[in-house]
Amino acid sequence: MVEVFSGRALINKEGDLVDPEQALRNKVVGLYFSGGWCPPCRDFTPVLCDFYTELVEESDPPAQFEIVFISSDKSTEDMVEYYHDMHGDWLALPWTDQYKHELKKRYNINAVPKLVIVKENGQVITDKGRKQIRDQGLACFRNWLEVAEIFQNFKC
Repeated sequence: MVEVFSGRALINKEGDLVDPEQALRNKVVGLYFSGGWCPPCRDFTPVLCDFYTELVEESDPPAQFEIVFISSDKSTEDMVEYYHDMHGDWLALPWTDQYKHELKKRYNINAVPKLVIVKENGQVITDKGRKQIRDQGLACFRNWLEVAEIFQNFKC
């Protein structure tokens, strides 16, 4: 995953630049393609927030999982508003970074919301992250970890 964002900067909710090399190393990553104008996105984002909070913020040690939001919003202002109002404390590709179009093509994104779960090297674990979270809850993370072959320090 680190190489997917190599040479790029991500941002956190405070607007600070984050080095993907450090932030995504040895983690399962959810690429969250979403937009605030989209009702199904606005429906799923709170579910994803709860999932992320339980795995990363309330687990000790935190699960080896990170989300990168890739916006389909119409403007920087729309993205920032949606990101701040509804998203969890995860990372985002800046709206102005045109790399989002390459990512959409690479991961065959034709509609949003779409949560693509990938290994550290960018290989797809599943492109059905949204459905798996809705159907299986936290249990799906264990499966993603096994497929990703990441050293596990997470306990269910």
